[in-house]
Amino acid sequence: MNRNQFHKLFKTPGPVVLPVIHVLDSARTKRNVETLLEAGAQGCFLINHDFAPERFLPIIRDTRAAFPSLWMAVNFLGVTGKDAFAVLGQLQSEGCQVDAYWADDACIDEDGINAEAKDIEAARKNSGWDGLYFGGTAFKKQREVAPDRYGDAAREACAFMDVITTSGVATGQEADLGKIETFRAAIGDRPMALASGISPDNAQAYADVDCFMVATGINEAGNFYDIDPTRLAELMAITRTLSKGSAQ
Repeated sequence: MNRNQFHKLFKTPGPVVLPVIHVLDSARTKRNVETLLEAGAQGCFLINHDFAPERFLPIIRDTRAAFPSLWMAVNFLGVTGKDAFAVLGQLQSEGCQVDAYWADDACIDEDGINAEAKDIEAARKNSGWDGLYFGGTAFKKQREVAPDRYGDAAREACAFMDVITTSGVATGQEADLGKIETFRAAIGDRPMALASGISPDNAQAYADVDCFMVATGINEAGNFYDIDPTRLAELMAITRTLSKGSAQ
């Protein structure tokens, strides 16, 4: 997938806004989905920040049943694709389509060995699941990658995922613009997602990122779980003024 294909999928020339919902239960998740749809967001990610994947699965199924046409993706916290893809394949076989999977750690090796990433790739192929893979690369709270190796990691990632996904150093922390520039130069015309630190206040600085995966920057103040409709509307308004830089 290249950048143009990614933006055509979501019918927007600027950064695709995919709010990340930290789920607690089905009812609260559905309220947040309604909020993001009203604001015009292109879809969402659901993540089980507070409990095990087993408790997460019924919420995924309930959300899909309530919103059959929603572009819905998931992150199984602390789980790599080696285990997650089989679950996604099972959900798909049941008629519960998950459109994308985001892994915090895609197990990319900047030295090019990538044994774990290859095992994950095999698990994806064997699962039968046909969604998009957003793979965390030089990602927060994972194995540290030296800044002078960011370009190597990003280039290696291109062989293993649909959307190269990175972050700042921690949840809610802005990514260094130099890191984003390095990733863009390394991956060329491949889509890139940013999964921390985006807000209405800084979104313009990240116009060359293809996808904003955002929670803290659009949530209610002091609230880890609920989207603030005003903040999300502000972000959506800004992204509508942006374009995808060199991929135009």
